[in-house]
Amino acid sequence: MKEKSSYRILLPFLALILFVALPVNANAWDRNKGTSLRVSQISRDTVFSFDKQRSGTIPVGWTNVSGNWIVDQDDKGNFLAQIAENGGMSFNVAVFDEDILKDVELSIDIRAKRGEEDQGGGLIWRYMDSNNYYIVRFNPLEDNFRLYKVLNGQRIQLSSASGTVPKGSWFNIEVVMKGSEVTCYLNGKKLIHKTDDTFVKPGKIGFWTKADAVSDFDNFNIKGD
Repeated sequence: MKEKSSYRILLPFLALILFVALPVNANAWDRNKGTSLRVSQISRDTVFSFDKQRSGTIPVGWTNVSGNWIVDQDDKGNFLAQIAENGGMSFNVAVFDEDILKDVELSIDIRAKRGEEDQGGGLIWRYMDSNNYYIVRFNPLEDNFRLYKVLNGQRIQLSSASGTVPKGSWFNIEVVMKGSEVTCYLNGKKLIHKTDDTFVKPGKIGFWTKADAVSDFDNFNIKGD
């Protein structure tokens, strides 16, 4: 009888230990560890910061599709850098894993560090694979802001606008796509509005540079369905 009584007394304590040890939400995004988000959790505004990520590696929850994407830092904190210096029509791509979205509102701060053939970079969305996705990018060498689709590996221009940013400064790119309508902003100014229905299914989201464009990416704002 004493053994059963002791067992009953211990039960509440065992339950408390289990409750504390188990995560409240197994899919919750830990901003410090940078683990990946589920679609249901990024339907609200979310900011992906790289400040707590380990330098010199691709962040947890991201895939280095092409190029060389690593966490780097300066005196203001960490950011994601694309440091490969490729050439020609090489596209450098990093995608955020498991986040399959169709309609999106995305924004990113980008800093163009260097590049002889190309500079700057941009956002990708409705990413099916490395040969099929939408992209909007700004190139400080050419002072242009362009919307493309990459279809079966071929980059096709959908729209273009002129724009300038101070050399070496951070600039912001935002894209909003609902259904087949896409609107793109450079530093808060709407420069592109286009309709296209090439990619109608949900896809991944991420970042893009071309050729030898060495660029930094930070403060990734995500909202989508």
